[in-house]
Amino acid sequence: MIPKARPPPCDQSGQACKSTTTSQYMLLVFSFLLMSIGAGGIRPCSLAFGANQFDKGGSNPNKHTVLESFFAWYYTSSIVSVLIALTGIVYLQDRLGWKIGFGVPAILMFLSALFFFLASPFYIKPKVCSNVFASFIQVLVVACKNRKLRYPNQNSDYHHKNGSGPQVPTDKLRFLNKACIIKGPEDVKLNGGAANPWNLCTVEQVEELKALIRVVPLWSTGIMISINLSQSSFPLLQAQSMNRHLTKGFQIPAGSFGMFMMIALTIWVFLYDRVMLPLASKIKGRPVRLKPIVRMGIGIFISCISMVVSGIVEHVRRRRAINEGLLNNSHGLVEMSALWLVIPNSLNGIAEAFSAIGSTEFYYLELPKSMSSIASALLGLGMAVASLLASVILNAVDKYTKGEGTESWVSSNINKGHYEYYYWLLALLTACNLLYFVACCWQYGPSADVDITKRMMELSDDDDHLP
Repeated sequence: MIPKARPPPCDQSGQACKSTTTSQYMLLVFSFLLMSIGAGGIRPCSLAFGANQFDKGGSNPNKHTVLESFFAWYYTSSIVSVLIALTGIVYLQDRLGWKIGFGVPAILMFLSALFFFLASPFYIKPKVCSNVFASFIQVLVVACKNRKLRYPNQNSDYHHKNGSGPQVPTDKLRFLNKACIIKGPEDVKLNGGAANPWNLCTVEQVEELKALIRVVPLWSTGIMISINLSQSSFPLLQAQSMNRHLTKGFQIPAGSFGMFMMIALTIWVFLYDRVMLPLASKIKGRPVRLKPIVRMGIGIFISCISMVVSGIVEHVRRRRAINEGLLNNSHGLVEMSALWLVIPNSLNGIAEAFSAIGSTEFYYLELPKSMSSIASALLGLGMAVASLLASVILNAVDKYTKGEGTESWVSSNINKGHYEYYYWLLALLTACNLLYFVACCWQYGPSADVDITKRMMELSDDDDHLP
């Protein structure tokens, strides 16, 4: 049994307690800050760094699906780690106290860092020569400076790296091309580099910024799925009001139903990667894989279906609650199995598997190889934006559906509210998002049908930017 901590001694004015509390609060905030900095360094870079490790040189005919499998299992391992944190670590904190609950993750993180540094000599570590964000700013600044210049007639008037990349910028987002126009011989040094990078950029720099700008509309289509996935509080209220018993002596905790999404995601990735693709390849007699952009669209569609199903389940649950006389009793138990919630949760997991893994691979293949870390960070950025937009949508629905004598759709009384309408509103927004996705695909044009092996082997040739 862990002894309880004694409160700090206080003087009559209570200043000692106040000072101790402030110190503890500052220490807690500082620890959160360190965790945020650490996560910000690990999450965007670990995926790209891990993909670089597959570039061992030579040719292997079985490498054509290795990157897709790596993305899938990397994301799955992240989900499994969250699952362990929400079950095992929480159990330790609840049973053995906060010291053990925080101590175990600290020990595991120490071992992880130790193993990382011990294996460091065996890693493939591309050299870093410049900062890609500074490069973006340079392109914008130089393009503004040169906005009055005319486009040259000769390709030699564009500045590019010697012996690498395109020598002429593409016509898309053409106004940025003025950043790489050579105005005179004084702009270029004898070794071929720019005399002043704030007066002249390379074609490669311009194309990198273009690639990021072109990807942004398709990136924005993934925000809606994250909004749907962030609706965790409503399924919790639903589960609390439904029969959660598997047996007479055991019932599933209401907060544990979110695990079905993670379980479905993990199972689906395994079936897709180890069963469906090999079977389809065997039937076709050639390697079969869905392009990342196709999987992104499928994920949006399944997410829409998930919201529709969630609304149907809630509609049935609410009607039964009213029939059982529980309209004014939001804590009453409805004679309906909570296992019905497994269906929308599982659909959410499958949608996440298609969309998140597909979009990460899409960014990684479409963006230049020098921006691989940015590609892996875009998914996390979308989730952050989605969390903010989800609050905006929820507040708007609560404000405009509540009136005199009328309960809000998202009322605290789940039986008086209309959560099904809210789910169907999200389904409608997701359907509109799917149409927007199709329009973005049409505007984007053909996505790169890149050979995976070739793409990975390119990573070490020109990974010279620090995101």
